[in-house]
Amino acid sequence: MTNVSWKLQGREFIHCNCAYGCPCQFNALPTHGQCHAIGAIDIEDGFHGDTRLDGLKIGLIAAWPGAIHEGGGQCVPIVDERATPEQREALLRIMSGEDTEPGATFFAVFATTFDTVHEPVFTRIDFTVDVDGRTARVDIPGWIDARAEPIRNPVTGQEHRARINLPHGFEYDVCEIGRGWAETKGPIALSLADSHAHFSTLHMTGAGVVH
Repeated sequence: MTNVSWKLQGREFIHCNCAYGCPCQFNALPTHGQCHAIGAIDIEDGFHGDTRLDGLKIGLIAAWPGAIHEGGGQCVPIVDERATPEQREALLRIMSGEDTEPGATFFAVFATTFDTVHEPVFTRIDFTVDVDGRTARVDIPGWIDARAEPIRNPVTGQEHRARINLPHGFEYDVCEIGRGWAETKGPIALSLADSHAHFSTLHMTGAGVVH
């Protein structure tokens, strides 16, 4: 960790292979024994030291053979092709848990569980998310094709709304729960169908989530 300060504020979408709600959010083991996930963040207001990060997007493909805390994971970090060299370096430092207090953010926590971090990808990230509406679309050509929508009542078909509140969490304060579908390519090829998704308004610094 260094003395460089940083902040990310924006909107986040995470989709994994667990059942709706995701046991990991409750310190329980993943639904199917392993964790496969994708994520995207739209940074509305951010900086790393003197480098502004407003308007940029980042993504991630990750997989662990068991529960996340058991390690052995791998990931592909994805950074907006519009980022300058300085912005790329700043975002990769944040995503790898550097310049962050130990355990303060999910970036820092996940970094300790990866055995393999594949070469970062710099490409176009088309990402839209409506946190309250529980919808999202991620199109990163050659890497991620994902969509998400609200959970529906199996009897009436009406949208079902549920939230998770983690007052001491390392990712968000409150998130909306939905369901998603995703296909990924590259060194981590995943196929996720009708499984957990969550949507949140992100606000974090090197000291952790701002509640």
